Amino acid sequence: MISYLQIDRLTKSIGDRMLFQDVTLGIYEGDKIGLIAQNGAGKTTFLNIIAGKEDYDSGRIVFRNDLRIGYLEQQPPFDPQQSILQYATPQRRDSEDFSGPDLARQMLFQFNLIDMEQKMEQLSGGQLKRAALVKVLLSEPDFLILDEPTNHLDIEMIEWLENYLTRKRITLLMVTHDRYFLDKVCDKIIEIDREEVFAYEGNYDYYLRKRQERLDNLGTELAKIKNLLRTELEWMRRQPQARGSKAKYRIDNFRQLEQRSHINLSDRQVNMAVSSSYIGSKIFEAVNVSKAFGSTIILRNWNYTFARYEKVGIVGGNGAGKSTFIKLLQGLIPPDSGHFDIGQTVRFGYYSQEGMTGFDDRKRVIDAVREIAETIRIDDKTSLSASQFLSHFLFTPAAQQKYIHKLSGGERRRLYLATVLMKSPNFLILDEPTNDLDIVTLSILEDYLVNFKGCVIVISHDRFFLDRIVDHIFVFKGDGDVRDFPGDYSTYRHCVHEEEKEKARLTASAAQTNCPADAPVSTKPRTEKKPRLSFKERREKEELEALLPSLEEEKRHLEQEMSSGSMTNNALIDAGARMAKLVEEIDIAELRLLELLEIED
Repeated sequence: MISYLQIDRLTKSIGDRMLFQDVTLGIYEGDKIGLIAQNGAGKTTFLNIIAGKEDYDSGRIVFRNDLRIGYLEQQPPFDPQQSILQYATPQRRDSEDFSGPDLARQMLFQFNLIDMEQKMEQLSGGQLKRAALVKVLLSEPDFLILDEPTNHLDIEMIEWLENYLTRKRITLLMVTHDRYFLDKVCDKIIEIDREEVFAYEGNYDYYLRKRQERLDNLGTELAKIKNLLRTELEWMRRQPQARGSKAKYRIDNFRQLEQRSHINLSDRQVNMAVSSSYIGSKIFEAVNVSKAFGSTIILRNWNYTFARYEKVGIVGGNGAGKSTFIKLLQGLIPPDSGHFDIGQTVRFGYYSQEGMTGFDDRKRVIDAVREIAETIRIDDKTSLSASQFLSHFLFTPAAQQKYIHKLSGGERRRLYLATVLMKSPNFLILDEPTNDLDIVTLSILEDYLVNFKGCVIVISHDRFFLDRIVDHIFVFKGDGDVRDFPGDYSTYRHCVHEEEKEKARLTASAAQTNCPADAPVSTKPRTEKKPRLSFKERREKEELEALLPSLEEEKRHLEQEMSSGSMTNNALIDAGARMAKLVEEIDIAELRLLELLEIED
């Protein structure tokens, strides 16, 4: 293996807070490493140090000679007067026949950056991140460092990047909260935990299993230490008048044991134990709602009635109208026609992807929260002060005194989430809530939403998050076409892939029979018409006519159970899988019955 860099006893602190110390590890050619830690543990700092953008306290880093490093930062630097094309075009390339601008145009188009002459200063945060990703990929570095590369990408772009990084023989170190992305791309996980760094030789699934083993072993060791500590403590307390004569090594040993015994094995976790307001039976109804901006149609005569405790995921390409849709629901922008009928008990909670735009950055964290409420209701019997509530979201008394503009990206997101939940909403609308949150916080948020006694609508590019939360999907296909797909995101993508395979098969079949290239290809399987049904076909038709009502009844019953809010997380997962299977069975049965009816006619 060719060594790219060696890290020896690396230590870094910020003020009086230690981030990590005595880190020793190597990165070798072909490694694809995911870096995991809670917000504030030093993930971005670690990347900045390796990229040469930040100093460290002690230790050393030895790089291979002439190692080219490409670094995608969370806040990429740029020249505001450059065009997107100028910014993204690589400055050097080994191949003589390479056309930098041409390849830049191709990749920019793939990332939905169409106006390539647009100035960088005119780009949104999401557009800037995508342009920076194109730039760093086209530079073809030896060693690629990515800080949250999936933020601001839609799911199709994430899957494209996932396949690109998996396919390419590339050396990679990245921070991401996208667990499917980690699992597919990475072959090694590095974790920063309690100032130490642990390496796991495997993907994210392997890391989870081995991490639990490590914590279990540490728990056993800690129990032994505490037993030994009790013995040493008894010895230390005997004959205090003779303390000066006690063996120094035993005193030192005692102090070391005492220090080790204070290890807290429980993760420092966000506590989202916040109750929702009561929500009545009448929730929310859309009646013939239409909305367009010029020639871009968002909704066309859309009708829908939300059920109690319903959890909906929204997916679609950038520009399909997802964010506009949720603003319509809340009355932030008016529809062109139609109307919404909202129940009197509905209380919206809106988490915007833009983040804390309504907050004064010059205020302290505690003051900003107190302006919303001095006390926060947790349940019917419990209320917390603003300071106590903030501590549930990992803001220590010292952190509560920090100015908002000094918070990290993850801390700002955590604070924003706290301010949304503290108002006890019963209809949560979340627009890209996973950006900048660490995996532990995401897992806790997922558990909270699964058990949330209200409605949830979530726009997210995080496939793992969607699979855990939603019971069906709104698919924005463009031009006002919104499809309602029952089941989670993975089931939806599987169905889409199968449809695409079938279309490809039919296209290939048509080409083999010398069909004109522009001839329309039917996506329905062809059945040869017969003058009449055979005895076997009549039996099949009767069985299908009896089967379909029972399948529909099971589907209706399952939908009611899934929306009741009483199912456990595991039961919901099983129910979602069964729902996907039911939908598939009903589709197959209906299609076959239609074929038989056509033959009969």
